[in-house]
Amino acid sequence: MNAINLLRQGVTCRNLIKDYGSGSAMVHALRGVNIDINPGELTLLVGPSGCGKTTLISILAATLDPTSGELSVLGMDLPHLTKFQKAAFRARNVGFVFQQFNLLPALTAAENVAVPLVINGSAKCPAVARAMEMLAAVGLADRCHSLPAQLSGGQQQRVAIARAMIHEPRLLVCDEPTSSIDAKTGQTIMELIRKEAVKPDRVAVIVTHDARVYDFGDRIITLEDGVVANDRRAPARATSSNAIVEPSAVLAPVSPLAIVAGRS
Repeated sequence: MNAINLLRQGVTCRNLIKDYGSGSAMVHALRGVNIDINPGELTLLVGPSGCGKTTLISILAATLDPTSGELSVLGMDLPHLTKFQKAAFRARNVGFVFQQFNLLPALTAAENVAVPLVINGSAKCPAVARAMEMLAAVGLADRCHSLPAQLSGGQQQRVAIARAMIHEPRLLVCDEPTSSIDAKTGQTIMELIRKEAVKPDRVAVIVTHDARVYDFGDRIITLEDGVVANDRRAPARATSSNAIVEPSAVLAPVSPLAIVAGRS
C-alpha cells in the first residue's frame, strides 16, 4: 500500500468484543461493535455511563486489547501487534486526553506537555519551547512553569489537551475533554480540537456527555449496552460565536508514560 493510501486509513471495527472477568462475574463491555471511523472528520461517541465508550476508545488507542473481533487503526492490525509494536504505535500515532488528566505531578505544565516529543526522541529544550507554544494556544501562556497541583481542574484539562496534540498524532482520542471546563473555555478547546481533527490524515474521536459540543462533530455514534445503537451525521455546526450552547438547545442524541508502557 502506498504512503498516500496509508495516510487516509481510518478505523474499522468488525464484531469487536471485550469481556472482563470470567464465569458468573464476567462483564460484557463490548458485545460486537461494527463501525468505520473516517479520517478528516470529528466523531463523537455518546451514550449512558457503562455502555462501553471508554473501553472502545482504549482499544482504538492500543492501551487495551479486545477479547475478539477485527480491528484496523491507521492501516495497522492492532490485535496482532506485539506489546513492543503497540507501544511504538502509541508513541508515534496516538494523542490521548484522559478524563482524569494523568499529569505527572513533579513536572511543570510545559514539561508535561513536552513528554510526547521527548518520548519520540526530541531534545528537552526544543520540546519544552514547543510545549509553551501549545500552552499559549489553549490559553495557559502564564502557567507554563506551574505544577499540576497549582492548577485548577479546568487548567489541568487544557494541559492534558495540549499534551495530546503536541506531536501531531494521527489518532486523537479524547475522554470527556470539556468535563472540567466552563462554556467559554470549552468553546475555545473544541474549536482547537476541531481544527486539528479535520486534517485529512487524522482520525479524531471524542467521548462526551456534554451536549454543548455536538455541533462541533461530523458524526454522532451512540453506544448502548456495548453495541452501536445509532450512527448519524451531527447537526449543522453553529458559528464560532455561539458554538457551545445550552443542552436544551441541542438535538438529543437518537499517564503519558502509562501509554508508552502499555498500562491501561
